[in-house]
Amino acid sequence: MVDPASVSLLTTETMGKKRVMVPAKDVDLSSIKYEPEIVQAPHLTGFWFRFFVRLIEAPLIGPFLLTMLKKENKIDQLLRNTVFPEEPMFKPEYPPQEKEHSVVELDEDGRPEGRVESALNCLPHYDPAKLWENSSATFRYWKIRDYAYAYQSRKVTPSMVAESIISMIEENGIDKPPTPLLLSFDAAEVRKQAAASTQRFESGNPLSILDGIFIAIKDDIDCHPHPSTGGSTWMHEVRDVKKDAVCVSRLRSCGVIFIGKTNMHEFGMGTTGNNSNYGTARNPHAPDRYTGGSSSGPAAIVASGLCSAALGTDGGGSVRIPSSLCGVVGLKINYGRTSMEGSLCDSGTVEVIGPIASTVEDAMLVYAAMLGASPANRISMKPSTPCLPTLSSDDDTDALRSLRIGIYTPWFNNVHSTEVSDKCEDALNLLSKAHGCEVVEVVIPEIVEMRTAHLVSIGSECLSSLNPDIEDGKGVKLSYDTRTSLALFQSFTAADYVAAQCIRRRIMHYFMEIFKKVDVIVTPTTGMTAPRIPPSALKSGETDMPTTGYLMRFVVPANLLGLPAISVPVGYDKEGLPIGLQVIGRPWAEATILRVAAAVEKLCGESKRRPVTYYDVLGAN
Repeated sequence: MVDPASVSLLTTETMGKKRVMVPAKDVDLSSIKYEPEIVQAPHLTGFWFRFFVRLIEAPLIGPFLLTMLKKENKIDQLLRNTVFPEEPMFKPEYPPQEKEHSVVELDEDGRPEGRVESALNCLPHYDPAKLWENSSATFRYWKIRDYAYAYQSRKVTPSMVAESIISMIEENGIDKPPTPLLLSFDAAEVRKQAAASTQRFESGNPLSILDGIFIAIKDDIDCHPHPSTGGSTWMHEVRDVKKDAVCVSRLRSCGVIFIGKTNMHEFGMGTTGNNSNYGTARNPHAPDRYTGGSSSGPAAIVASGLCSAALGTDGGGSVRIPSSLCGVVGLKINYGRTSMEGSLCDSGTVEVIGPIASTVEDAMLVYAAMLGASPANRISMKPSTPCLPTLSSDDDTDALRSLRIGIYTPWFNNVHSTEVSDKCEDALNLLSKAHGCEVVEVVIPEIVEMRTAHLVSIGSECLSSLNPDIEDGKGVKLSYDTRTSLALFQSFTAADYVAAQCIRRRIMHYFMEIFKKVDVIVTPTTGMTAPRIPPSALKSGETDMPTTGYLMRFVVPANLLGLPAISVPVGYDKEGLPIGLQVIGRPWAEATILRVAAAVEKLCGESKRRPVTYYDVLGAN
């Protein structure tokens, strides 16, 4: 991944292979030189991939091959040959944060419907005549407020919309192989929810602006009565779903209609969205391309117009990557901001549940409903009061004018194609020109160490979660790419994990110092647009770590450090594939990143294109 010489200014060489890191607080940032990451690993599909998996699982040759791969990528050197002066940080820890400006505080102990009403009051004025009667050829997604207006004005009912969605799903095989967006779908259950919502509107008592809004749930988040398989063929056999996840329950109390459980990369262990168990979801903008993952189904179902929003999980960019590749908005909230109870990933330190939506305002509305820290995290993390930006007031303009945007140019430009960085830079220039934001050059040290620490952290947490079932014989039922990841994760030691947490503390120090100078850090969301799906990868999956490296290039800090981040579409490459801009915020500063994303969306929204696969649900009614 990196030449040892590239970090020599941060280390003191002693005897043999041993490296001693300078304390993070003493590192001379002016001496840092960015070194592009080069991932050394084969790209395999088909027979050779299956053969490779059997080799790395073999008792003697497997550990040898993994040791060679880790040596080639300097993983062991970074973890086992290095002394870190910092103590480990086993979950994100933050210094006290300043309050955000021009925001509305939300009551996380209050009713979700009340928070949604507060969020609604933060939005710009809604003019239904302008939006419904506009004959412009410019494509735009139907927003939650469009559906709400249609219901309230009796243009349509939730039951009518439900029938359209059900027919679109059944007629287009959206819930069936070989390219399912949904892994669990029950038309009768959808009709039941829609009928209840319709009755509430007829009685003049909708629960909230979200009443009658159709939302899909990633298959690692509980949504009763659907099973949670995590994209596997067996998890539902060993784990019953008896009730909604906490965040799903909060949305249900607002009147949301859940259409089912979406496809995903098995157990979230991949960035493309490939699923050889049920079939791979396709990118609505190009059916021969991946959606990105692991929240493949949520991003694709929103981008295709079937749902206003969906819930995904993000442990390594799994909300932001597919949102970027599919041209929608993906919000990764701060770690600890909402309860993870009722998800398959409820005991880790890098993963969160977050909304994917077609617009920033829809992401805000869903976020407002679902937020609320768990009792344990309220004690251990002391989260700041959740806030939303007041996009409807003049204060929004003032807040943007005073914004300081951080950019680490060598990292920003380290992409597969300059189309990605150029388009993101264009969006940044538009933002600066329109609002007078100050762009500040920053330096982020030890990016390779950061990625390694994240790999060990999320890998160890995944392995800990699945180990009991693997020991019970379920490991052979996993897909080949999941088995590849688990073989690597099993090679990590307790000492590796502790070293990774020492790195986490170092990286946290660097970012907290950066956030003394800037309000947000901006990058491309991914280092490439949607990769092509190799036909040979559909049956057995694939391993393609170089592509994973490009897809995850910019997303890791928000997961390792628990920071809020959002991906917002800013345009397309020459092949018509979407490009996303990522905004990373200070701890607990969701309001700031939502404000920036809304401004970017407004500046870049005119270029939005209709996906190749698009279902005009509201227009059909």
